[in-house]
Amino acid sequence: MTSEIIPVALFIMLPVAALGLFGFLAVERWADARRREREAFYRNETIKKIAETEGAGASSALELFREQESAAVKRIREGHKLAGLICVGVGIGLMVFLKGVGDKEPAYLVGLIPTLAGVALAVYAFALAPKE
Repeated sequence: MTSEIIPVALFIMLPVAALGLFGFLAVERWADARRREREAFYRNETIKKIAETEGAGASSALELFREQESAAVKRIREGHKLAGLICVGVGIGLMVFLKGVGDKEPAYLVGLIPTLAGVALAVYAFALAPKE
């Protein structure tokens, strides 16, 4: 009798878990989109008010906008640098692990995949990414 209950419970649990997960992800995406929309609205309103209140406010508002854009570009470039270094570290760690665990076949060369992806990200971030 208990062996018949387990497949039925599993049959019911998996769809409920999937619905719960995807429902949560949908609400999380919606909330994130609303937050970003609010942030953009408040940022634009602040720049508009600065431009309206000061005599030379248009130039200071434009300077503030350029500063925010520069900070966003710098944040993206730093993210690329970090991602590249993490990938290189993961690849080297994977190669060391597979070399220690593996037999005579060169399975450790699989670690070159994340290592080379990390090198490509790092080269882009350090050398090829547009500067300010």
